[in-house]
Amino acid sequence: MPPKGQPMDRHSRFGRSASRLTAAAAALADRSPPPSTLARVGLGAMVFLAGVHKLAAPAAWTQYVTDWLAPWLVVSPTVFMLVNGVLEVGFGAAVVADRWTAFAAGVAAVSLSATVAYLAVVAVVADGLFLDVLVRDVGLAGLAWAVMVDALRG
Repeated sequence: MPPKGQPMDRHSRFGRSASRLTAAAAALADRSPPPSTLARVGLGAMVFLAGVHKLAAPAAWTQYVTDWLAPWLVVSPTVFMLVNGVLEVGFGAAVVADRWTAFAAGVAAVSLSATVAYLAVVAVVADGLFLDVLVRDVGLAGLAWAVMVDALRG
């Protein structure tokens, strides 16, 4: 502490604030579930909620089906999204509930990796189209693979 009547050094205040914040974060971390549980529940919730949204608003998702991909689908883009929505709700729920986690996370990992490959092609041929989604999905695919590997190591 500085002598009475003199201002406290800005760096000292910052240091004490940072120390208190670090201590609070450490206390929170001590009471939190293991990182593997947080990753599993986070992945499962994301897959589940994406599935719910596909069921509720499939048109919001059909925008990602490019004109050159649509003919390759055996159903309309809307039906494709609805089917995916049903599957994602099931697989997401399984991951959150920690039931058949390796299989469900593996399906999510393969699906997200295929999506990343598709979006990378689209980004290259369509001048960066969906690049923001591609960047996000790279992380989600990595998370799915990590959850699957963790479940397999059991």
